[in-house]
Amino acid sequence: MPNLTQLTAAELLALHSKIGEELRARGVVRSANSPTGDLAEHLFCTAFGWTQAPNSERGYDATGPGGTRFQIKGRRVHRRNPSRQLSAIRDLSGRHFDILAGVIFDDDFCVVRAALIPRVVVEARSTYVAHTNSHKFILREDVWIAPGVQDVTAKVAAAMP
Repeated sequence: MPNLTQLTAAELLALHSKIGEELRARGVVRSANSPTGDLAEHLFCTAFGWTQAPNSERGYDATGPGGTRFQIKGRRVHRRNPSRQLSAIRDLSGRHFDILAGVIFDDDFCVVRAALIPRVVVEARSTYVAHTNSHKFILREDVWIAPGVQDVTAKVAAAMP
């Protein structure tokens, strides 16, 4: 691996681009966005054999046995931002998903915690944010003890390519 401190900003950005393309070629990510969300989707679908929904599907990211719909969210926490707030959940009252699959990554994208969270738990613990017309959900440690939540950390971590 090159000594990153010796590379110019332009060289670092070019390397970043090449890494993104290689991750897409390997099927780990599907977009050119930050890899956090795509990686979360890949890990859950690999771990549980779910079928990924098309990128433009509204309100859910994958389907599982019996047609169960999963909204998949990932959050990378690091020393500069330890927040566990997941990305916006749109139209929560529309009931587009049955279960929220959430994963927390560390600085190096290693799985720290992962859970399957029933929508009713998400609804009870979410806060509406008017200016984004969405709900925010924070994947705090106490989520894992909520009724119906399954800790799937080991299974999701084992799916890392």
